[in-house]
Amino acid sequence: QVHLVESGGGLVQPGGSLRLSCAASRNIFTIYAMGWYRQAPGKQRELVAAITTAGRIDYVDSVKGRFTISRDTAKNTVYLQMNSLKPEDTAVYYCHADYRAGWAKEDYWGQGTQVTVSS
Repeated sequence: QVHLVESGGGLVQPGGSLRLSCAASRNIFTIYAMGWYRQAPGKQRELVAAITTAGRIDYVDSVKGRFTISRDTAKNTVYLQMNSLKPEDTAVYYCHADYRAGWAKEDYWGQGTQVTVSS
């Protein structure tokens, strides 16, 4: 199993920055991929950014050039640095772990952290 604890959300003005953190309960190199999803009111949850054990990184088009996903393996923590925030980035952000146990794929989620971009 993987337990995920997020932190770092809050209220920020348009153009501002926030950094989200997601601490995993196990060595993140044992997790196939970790990422950040978000869900705005009335919308489906969408993948924002993800990083695999091999270091492959993907971003949704709307955040490319503004958001950066990174990891600290010593702390078993994944980060999402969000710059140039826009009101449309407002959502609950969830950390996600794609854990592979043999042929089985297991999904784990953090509790979510609110990000509000507003003046």
